[in-house]
Amino acid sequence: MLKPWCCYDWGLVDVMGMFLQGGWIDVGFLAGSQVDKYGNINTNVIGDYNAPKSRLPGSGGANPIGSLAKKVLIISLHDTRHMAEKVDFITTPGYIDGSGAREKWGLPGDSGPAVIITNKAVLRFDKTTKIAYLESYHPDSSVDEIIKLTPWDLVISPDIHETEPPRAEELKALREILDPFRMIKIYEKRGYV
Repeated sequence: MLKPWCCYDWGLVDVMGMFLQGGWIDVGFLAGSQVDKYGNINTNVIGDYNAPKSRLPGSGGANPIGSLAKKVLIISLHDTRHMAEKVDFITTPGYIDGSGAREKWGLPGDSGPAVIITNKAVLRFDKTTKIAYLESYHPDSSVDEIIKLTPWDLVISPDIHETEPPRAEELKALREILDPFRMIKIYEKRGYV
């Protein structure tokens, strides 16, 4: 059986300061209350910032991860509440408003979101426009359903296909190593994922 291991336990200051700013973090995993077509993430407010419908917890370190990790993987529910054409507030920048925007704001141009993985689909980012497009749909969904749940004019990949299900060894690793107490099931029952 595989066992997780760690060669050193770093503190928050080390990760956010030295490692992220030094360009040593290859991949970051993020989620938020809203994700838009450019991969911007909102974890601050729903509605107008000065008179919000709801206040949220804020960045919690997601901004430096989204700004400085070489690649970011975003996880979201795929519905019109969590997916947005434009987030109400950019807590964590994706491609901001399109090609060249990260560089314009002083962020590394070779970094940024690589994918949005939802409970319905996998979306990648167009190299030119930096807008998320549909790469694959999960077995329990359809292209038509995903289009209805996506609040922007979703481009469909010419190579659209059903998402490959996880292999037996991947499921085993998820269930026995990464989630041995089945916390994901608890979160699913509560409606968080």
